[in-house]
Amino acid sequence: QVQLVESGGGLVQAGGSLRLSCAASRLTFSNFAMGWLRQAPGKERDRVAAISWSGDTTYFTDSVKGRFTISRDNAKNTVYLQMNSLKLEDTAVYYCAAGYRVGSSSWSFPYWGQGTQVTVSS
Repeated sequence: QVQLVESGGGLVQAGGSLRLSCAASRLTFSNFAMGWLRQAPGKERDRVAAISWSGDTTYFTDSVKGRFTISRDNAKNTVYLQMNSLKLEDTAVYYCAAGYRVGSSSWSFPYWGQGTQVTVSS
């Protein structure tokens, strides 16, 4: 069973930064696209960022473009989400996910971690 373990969440003031990490195991990490999704209270889970298996293609939802970056280290089986200039609306549980890039603009993530809470305060 694929295992994805997130870390790095916490409480941060608006304008601050956090770096999330996701350690993957029980999969051939370099074969998988990786992503980060988030779910705020009372809202649906949304895709935030994604990165192809090679790292040469990335995706960001419009609300985080220019503030978040996604990267991966295939030697360490780890994917990162660097979050800068955090806003109150970034508060959510952030989930790491593993999956596939489908075509040129779609992603499918069948494997999920347990999530890490990110809370942005004013």
